[in-house]
Amino acid sequence: MKKLYVLALLFSVSIMAQPQWHPLTSILSNGGGQRFDDVFFINENVGWAANGYYAAVYKTTDGGQTWSLQMSNATMGTSYYFRNIEFLNENIGFLGTLNGALFKTDNGGTTWTTVTNFPTNPAAICGLDTVGTSTVYGCGAYFGPAFIIKSIDGGSTWQYIDMSAYASGLVELLFLDENHGFASGKGTNGGVILETTDGGTTWTEIYNSNLPGEYVWKLQVLSSNTNVMFGSVESVSPNNGKLIRSTDAGQNWTSKEFPDTDVQAVGFLTENHGWMGGQNTGFHETTDGGTTWTDINVGSNLNRIFILNDNLAYASGTTIYKFSDQSLSNTDFTEQNRIPLKAKVVPNPVNDKLNVFIEFRGNDHVVLELYDNLGRLLTLLRKDDISGAMTKNYSFDFSYPSGIYFVNIHTNTGRQSIKVIKK
Repeated sequence: MKKLYVLALLFSVSIMAQPQWHPLTSILSNGGGQRFDDVFFINENVGWAANGYYAAVYKTTDGGQTWSLQMSNATMGTSYYFRNIEFLNENIGFLGTLNGALFKTDNGGTTWTTVTNFPTNPAAICGLDTVGTSTVYGCGAYFGPAFIIKSIDGGSTWQYIDMSAYASGLVELLFLDENHGFASGKGTNGGVILETTDGGTTWTEIYNSNLPGEYVWKLQVLSSNTNVMFGSVESVSPNNGKLIRSTDAGQNWTSKEFPDTDVQAVGFLTENHGWMGGQNTGFHETTDGGTTWTDINVGSNLNRIFILNDNLAYASGTTIYKFSDQSLSNTDFTEQNRIPLKAKVVPNPVNDKLNVFIEFRGNDHVVLELYDNLGRLLTLLRKDDISGAMTKNYSFDFSYPSGIYFVNIHTNTGRQSIKVIKK
């Protein structure tokens, strides 16, 4: 009996020690239905988190147990949206915004300066990737135009690469070395992945989702086997998003449906075991390469999953989440779903005019698109830059036949659709 008790105890300890996802309540929670857009770790202990709408940078040196605020809109007296954060080493890092600004630090984030020496000013930095000791890539913008910026001297000088021949908007970069990398976003025909082997001089399209309006939002290469790649495909109503996967370095792709439209975050430990999530979801787990998904009831408003090793990962969403075998207390944390913009179509059903009213909370960008009842893009209605909090009314001629349509609204904080009926 004693021997059986010892075996049972060892089995219980083994089960308890399995890595799991937990919210880190030591970092300030967003509130207001907003999220941390990005998280980046230089090693197991030192990392940074970028809060999007509230534009704040936090740093940890103890694996997320404690965080210190480094800068924010409140401390700067400005109104930015922070999209991503990347570091070359523990001192040199870069912070991208959706407001045409890129910040750089040379002291681990203690102070940040605005990068101004671009040959062409970028509209927004939607993706960043640092590689090697001194190479930095950035891309944008989700609302267009498509471009890449590149520095080979740690951010001292920059090159601007017009990518309009390959895409209409870029949101993600992933480089294997200084010359070989991938960029993803959307093109006129669907979500795209592009590959370069010469440092961005030339590009080849290696994936297209073939559904206009979709984005390939995040990319991952499996560290244990760089032939295995993953991508998250954000779709439009009424379509579900997708996991795409390649096992031959991006030459061929398989697609598996995800249980929600707006999937963004993707992170895998093995070829078959990983997680995805998005603006309206927490972590969904798969152990069969995306054939089936299980909601693990952790997380909300996810954008990035950052894998460090098989037993340690971080993710950004309503808060920062940690995948580890540590016992982390989360009894005082409540998940918050994204609060969409207040938007409506009046009247609805519509006749010959489509009137869209949107209440903006502050500086923003908006892309308005019209889709049919099968999720096929009919037309781009309007792209607009928003300066400050306001309510705007957009009015369009609506000569389409009777039926069901969707107005898709894409802003800095996410996408949402309004179902429209034409009499």
